[in-house]
Amino acid sequence: MRGSIKRGVSFGLTSGIITTLGIMVGLNTVTGLRLAVIGGILTVAIADAFSDALGVHMAEESSSRNGHKAVWEATIATFLTKLIVASSFIIPVLLLELSLAVKINLVWGFLLLVSFNYILAKSKKEEPWMIIGEHVLIAMVVVAITFFLGKFIALYFI
Repeated sequence: MRGSIKRGVSFGLTSGIITTLGIMVGLNTVTGLRLAVIGGILTVAIADAFSDALGVHMAEESSSRNGHKAVWEATIATFLTKLIVASSFIIPVLLLELSLAVKINLVWGFLLLVSFNYILAKSKKEEPWMIIGEHVLIAMVVVAITFFLGKFIALYFI
């Protein structure tokens, strides 16, 4: 896989997982409403995918070593990966009771994160468990913060 595509996929996948889990957990905690969670997931899948793709595009353009084709490869890979990954979280929300769907999505998100980081570490000939541990810890912190932020908002603003 070309480096530019790998960068886009890496960014889109990681951002798609962590952002979607954070939005989903936060909105579920605040509202407990399926419609709010669906809206949040779709917002991440569309608006945030465009935003991240533009950010990657700008970052790639600022690097003098990347040609025009590589810039667009990273941009498109970021957008499509984030769109697909974030959208995958909507299926359980549509089909299952919301609290169960959130739990399943947490498992799905962490499974994706662990699997991708394992493949990434192996391709770089690095110890997978250190990379996996670091990235899973960050994702867990984001989920915990959004959960407690949701509790705070629900307690003091609703």
